[in-house]
Parts: sequence; structure tokens; C-alpha cells
Amino acid sequence: MLSVNGREIPVAVVRSRRARRYVLRLRADGLARLTIPRSGSEREAWEFALRQGAWLERQLQYLASRPVRPTKWQVGTEILFRGERIKIETSSHSNFAADQPSDLFDLPLINCGMRNAECGIFDSVRLGREIIPVADGAGDLRPAIEAHLRGLAAKELPSRTFEFAAIHRLSARRVMVRAQRSRWGSCSFKGLISLNWRLIQTPPFVRDYIILHELMHLRQMNHSAQFWREVEKVCPDYRTAKSWLKENPGLLDHL
Repeated sequence: MLSVNGREIPVAVVRSRRARRYVLRLRADGLARLTIPRSGSEREAWEFALRQGAWLERQLQYLASRPVRPTKWQVGTEILFRGERIKIETSSHSNFAADQPSDLFDLPLINCGMRNAECGIFDSVRLGREIIPVADGAGDLRPAIEAHLRGLAAKELPSRTFEFAAIHRLSARRVMVRAQRSRWGSCSFKGLISLNWRLIQTPPFVRDYIILHELMHLRQMNHSAQFWREVEKVCPDYRTAKSWLKENPGLLDHL
């Protein structure tokens, strides 16, 4: 536990062979996650965490001021998609049947007296330009929508990564799209790059920054001053992207 102004914060301590430094994150549910690098110690980790009291207090205030995200996604719920908050809507395809003569449909629809979407009976939803099939229009739409977004990410993120790799004459052996809970991406010594599928929810310039960030690790496998110079060469506005991520810290937390 960490104590912040008399409030006890539960802490999950995890070790990571990939972590290069101590990291403290506060999740949307109020749990703090303390990461220990391979060469670190638990004692040093707690000392690091205890020094973050002011930061934790600011994060708690931020969480308290944020609107509560709905855990269940329904028609009308707003979610981030390509950096914009977009409302889930019924698709025009779903409403097609409502304009047809009622004798074409089963009795429950005749008795409903409303359009299919208003009855909660539809087989697809719209998120921007994306039409997404759903199994149960009256249930939680989140699993179907997230599966669709993960599919988009699996198509778009590797191709974008290889495009940048070619431009900057780098060799990425493989690009994997995963569901990391606490990081946007990673790069191994073998040239294996992992990207979080939720990059599909961020603005394109943030997505590109994360991809370029990981690619630059093929030149500098660290976060030294030289590494950041490499990042700035290929992504001059990377600070703007980092600021966006800081202003939207809960995007990974509500997985």
C-alpha cells in the first residue's frame, strides 16, 4: 500500500525483464502498478514509489474529475477511434427492415410499433464509416466492436511499420499486434516489434510516433539522449504526441 494524504492506494508489484527502469502507473480503478526492471530490487522500487507522492496525488485528482467510462458499450456510447470521440450508432443496413411492410416480419416486430433500432433489434452498428456486425444488439456491443478494431489494427499497423522501416532503411523482422495492458509498443534486440492494437484509437500522428519510436530502437536499444535525437530526426513533433498520451492516460487502463 501507498499512503497519499491519508488515502491508501493498493499496489501491484510486478517484475519485467523488458523494463529498463522503475515505473509507477495508476490505473483507472485506483490500483497502482509498480514495475521492477530485471536488474532492480524491490527495496529500490518502493523507495522510488514513495518519492512519487505528489504525482500520485495529481493523478488521483485527475481520476476524480474524469467522467466515469461505461463498462458496457451500447448505441449512443462514445469511444475513441482514430483520435476522435465517435458515438456508436445503428447502421443504415440495420434499419432497412423497418421501412418495409410489417407483414414481412415476425409477430414480435409487428407488435413493437417502433423502428427496429428503437426496439433494440439490429444486427450491425456503425462507428464512423465502419459497419460492425453484432450478435445481440440489445447486449454489450463492446466485444464485437473491440474485435473489429483489433482486426483493423492487425491490418494497418504492420503495413505502416514496414513502410516506415523501408523509408528509414531499417530492418524489422516481424511486427506483432498485441493487447498489452501497460505499454504501447516494444522492440527486441532481434528486430521483433510489438504494437498495442489500441493505437487504432489514437490520432494518426500518435500512432506514427509510437511506430517510429520502436523503430528507432533498432538504432539505439535504450532511451539515451542519442535515442531521442534519432526520434526527433524522423518525428520532429514527437513531443506533441507524447503530450496527447499524457492527456489521455486511461486509454490502456480500462482494458
